[in-house]
Amino acid sequence: MKKRLRYHFLFIPVIFFICCCYKQAAAQQKTYVIVHGAWGGSWSFKKVASILNAKGNIVYRPSLTGQGERVHLASPDIDLNTHILDVINTILFEDLHDLILVGHSYGGEVITGVADSIPGRIKQLIYLDAILPDDGESVITSRTDGKRGPEHESVNGFVIPNWINPADPLPHDVPQSLKTFTTPVKWKNPLALALPATYIFTADDVKHPENDHFYFFANRAKQRGWKVVTMAADHNPQMTKPGELADILEKQSAR
Repeated sequence: MKKRLRYHFLFIPVIFFICCCYKQAAAQQKTYVIVHGAWGGSWSFKKVASILNAKGNIVYRPSLTGQGERVHLASPDIDLNTHILDVINTILFEDLHDLILVGHSYGGEVITGVADSIPGRIKQLIYLDAILPDDGESVITSRTDGKRGPEHESVNGFVIPNWINPADPLPHDVPQSLKTFTTPVKWKNPLALALPATYIFTADDVKHPENDHFYFFANRAKQRGWKVVTMAADHNPQMTKPGELADILEKQSAR
């Protein structure tokens, strides 16, 4: 009997060690909600999500209505608020808390509206070479440096990605409703304004970042006192440098 008790006591340190490792892993695990850019879809972040998942994180990649695999729902009546609700409902129905909300390009406009609506669910905001609006600004009105993007040209209520051949195999960019670019966003909730935020600025030419299309927004982030990280990459590092981007997201994520 005494021998059996001795063996049982030997297992206690092992069980304690396993429990400590489990708690440590749970503490390091992060939940990401990544919002893709204009004309795109969640498919563009597939590799980044796989890398983050392999490191023990949880990643959600909602595709905005009318985009990606939800292109069959495309309509000129879709506006920014529709896309904000796409992400809000993902968070609410998946019952997510303490999440890291990432917005790429146009997705920056979307996560701004999400943060203003449900700041209590969010641990940190990360803008990835993204639109960074002030309260009441749309994508089109958010820029005051005179530069114009493709969202200024529309056909029948849609902005067409003319760099894509529609006959090419999927996945690829698809037309997006003009209203998503003209709807103003709300950004005045004190709890949202107080959230920790980081801006990841990607530049092909890091020696002359002022020539980059998103330099304006990176500079705005600096003026807000946010941390700005510069990455040597094109506008879509999720496809051209997914491993490096995943590492940066993990490093810049709040603990």
